[in-house]
Amino acid sequence: MSGSPDLPWKVRLFVSSLSFLVDVCRRSNGTFNRTLINLLDVKASPLKKPLNGLQSSDIVVDDSRNLWFRLYTPLQIPTHSRVPVIVYFHGGGFVLMSADSKTHDDFCQRLSRELPAVIVSVNYRLAPENRCPSAFEDGFDVLKFIDSAWFKDLLPVNADLKKCFVAGDSAGGNMAHQVAVKAAKHEFDQLDVVGIMALQPFLGGKERIESEIRLVGAPLINLDRTDWMWKAFLPEGSDRDHPAVNVSGPNSVDISDLKFPATMVVVAGFDPLQDWQKRYYQWLKKQGKEAKLIEYPDAIHGFYIFPELKESSLLIKDMRDFMQSKL
Repeated sequence: MSGSPDLPWKVRLFVSSLSFLVDVCRRSNGTFNRTLINLLDVKASPLKKPLNGLQSSDIVVDDSRNLWFRLYTPLQIPTHSRVPVIVYFHGGGFVLMSADSKTHDDFCQRLSRELPAVIVSVNYRLAPENRCPSAFEDGFDVLKFIDSAWFKDLLPVNADLKKCFVAGDSAGGNMAHQVAVKAAKHEFDQLDVVGIMALQPFLGGKERIESEIRLVGAPLINLDRTDWMWKAFLPEGSDRDHPAVNVSGPNSVDISDLKFPATMVVVAGFDPLQDWQKRYYQWLKKQGKEAKLIEYPDAIHGFYIFPELKESSLLIKDMRDFMQSKL
């Protein structure tokens, strides 16, 4: 698919503004202007008072590295119903956004209410100040944190850690995979990861793949930005075939012998990363793992944060269906 997607003007304005600011903020010396990006990255406070059947709070895991998460709890679930827990990782190319970014806070509120589910939205360390594998370590440490016995007191009585999903969008979709690999090698006391929901995972490689070339003018994502983000994120001296980037490439981690959960891979027709995401899906199948590919032909990268786009609501339905199939 080529051409331009049909987007409401508010969506187009936001995407254009974010793209412009990201380009201005990423410096040639590899640093990033966080003060400037915060002009558009509006922060949201937790819901100290219930709002539309939901409350949220922020819980610190490790103050020394600013590792914390926002816990979303739906309040109108019958106590006899078991509610799954989703550990969610926000997108932003491993460089920007946070768990309290209003765009992601709004989306996690929607997920918690509409799925419904308890959401643990992780605020992990960002590059270039903290390079790979810092983000992956943070994500896995949160899984271990919520597996601790005392954390159960912070959960509603009907929250079920045996029905835990890891999920994320863009860079967070990449993180969901990486954290799930770590989890598959670990013995938890209470927690069981039963599924992965990778929403347009941020993947790549040294090769220039067809969708990256064909969709060179797509909203939000282009080769120049992604190349800069990978360089900011990867350890010094690494190339884009590093397994943190090219998950299914020549240096990929063999998961064939791991008890790896079923994975839902979401792809959009106007996302230049789509061919990498499809390769990931195909690689999972070759590794003998259960995987489901869901495509939205008319959607852009990051469509889920815009509730006015029909695909955003379709995604929540597809996530709900996938979760129910694993429960």
